[in-house]
Amino acid sequence: MMDIRFHILNEHVDKFIVTESKYSHSGEKKSLNFDINNFSKFKDKIKYLVIENEPNGIDRNINNSSSVKRMNSLLRIEQSYNFMLNSIKNVPDNDLICLSDNDEIPNFNSKDFKNSNNDIFIFKQMFFYYKFNLFYDLMPWYGTKACKKKNLLSLSWLRNLKNKQYPWWRLDTLFSKTKNTNLKIIKDGGWHFTNIKTAEEIYTKLSNFGHHNEFDVSGLTIKDIQECIDNRVVNYNHKADQSENNKYNANYKLQIIEDHNLPLYLIEKKKKYKDWFDYF
Repeated sequence: MMDIRFHILNEHVDKFIVTESKYSHSGEKKSLNFDINNFSKFKDKIKYLVIENEPNGIDRNINNSSSVKRMNSLLRIEQSYNFMLNSIKNVPDNDLICLSDNDEIPNFNSKDFKNSNNDIFIFKQMFFYYKFNLFYDLMPWYGTKACKKKNLLSLSWLRNLKNKQYPWWRLDTLFSKTKNTNLKIIKDGGWHFTNIKTAEEIYTKLSNFGHHNEFDVSGLTIKDIQECIDNRVVNYNHKADQSENNKYNANYKLQIIEDHNLPLYLIEKKKKYKDWFDYF
């Protein structure tokens, strides 16, 4: 994903800031995965930051409830966002700061984006699972968020902005940190490629990511995940109520989508990434 990300975005981006922690979102100590030497072509553009320690406020009770585990994850996620702030303090006020997870790729060629004079953007992205062309059409993904440096309160503030454009007369936006009238949602805003991994890698990810508390109660095995991949099925219920205990109870079928919906770089390099495409 990093290689693909750098190639797609290189012509648009002045600096890539890559942040990685020595702890997973579940609090497990982990080895560092990113090696800047693997990306020599982009080395001069990459700033690699390593988070050495856990954030303050972590509840370390081994018998923590699911909700406490989630709160711990949110503290780690917020730390990872705001850890980058010092790296952008000298960025000019009108430069655009974009915040993405690794698998969220904004479409900067979008006419909707190029023709906008807004200061804050949310990129509405197509949602893909397991393979680069397996489309999850049940819901859009509001992934990459961006704003001009002069408007940036914090990166966690940027990530938590509501996925909605509010009219100028909404006075409540004057007192809200998550609502904004100068925000533009980019309709053709790019691509979210989630779980482009083997079943074993997905199991490890789900055991340690931000919602690991939900996966812990699912009882899913590597074999179960492999069956989902083989059958092109998403088993996570994105429409489930927040109070629902086991959210891994869905059986939603993915669609194979035509190549022209994908980033040009992926189409051109389809042979290179042939194992990560599905076929009829």
